[in-house]
Amino acid sequence: MKLEIITPETTLFNAEVTLVQLPGKSGSFEIMHNHAPMIATLKKGKIKIVDPDKNIRYLEINGGTLQVQNNKILILAD
Repeated sequence: MKLEIITPETTLFNAEVTLVQLPGKSGSFEIMHNHAPMIATLKKGKIKIVDPDKNIRYLEINGGTLQVQNNKILILAD
């Protein structure tokens, strides 16, 4: 899957991933390959990113919006 995380100032992340765990307004959730299309609101917290080599990375956000469609994840972060 392709993950892109952008803020009004810069692109924080843009690469292939196998799993993304996100801080949703209603609780934490994960996105994996072939996830159904969705739009969600994110709260302040950490995004867990797992790349194809199983490396794990965390990014802190202050909230934002998520869009998932056709194995592309776009996060507009605050």
